[in-house]
Amino acid sequence: MDLSEATSWAAERKLGVLITIRADGRPQSSDIVYSVDGDVFTVSVTAGRAKTANLRRDPRAVLHISDEQNWSYVSLDGTVDLSPPTTTPGDATSDALVDYYEQVAGGPHPDWDEYRRAMIDEGRLVARFTPTSVSGQIHR
Repeated sequence: MDLSEATSWAAERKLGVLITIRADGRPQSSDIVYSVDGDVFTVSVTAGRAKTANLRRDPRAVLHISDEQNWSYVSLDGTVDLSPPTTTPGDATSDALVDYYEQVAGGPHPDWDEYRRAMIDEGRLVARFTPTSVSGQIHR
């Protein structure tokens, strides 16, 4: 399967499973919502969660996306870069989380000040997944 075809197909969706590697080598999966910009997938994560700790230790991950209506799926192998957690309403991570929200929700939040405060309170950061290979099948 071609990586650009898989990325284009995935860009038409928003739900996936991010699979990271635990310290003992076992996989850990998390349902996520993502956005796509070019060939990079963006996910909002929380500093204290297992997937974030796993990615800090080992940036390798799999992003698995399914479409049960036509028996299609892609499993993208790649690596993740993590931003620092947002700590002030106008920092780069806060701005990236605003962009992420608009891409995923399809429009603006009703109260950006409230949203930015919530992202700080939750210890949110941005995970950018860059795929390097893919397996799967796409039926249109």
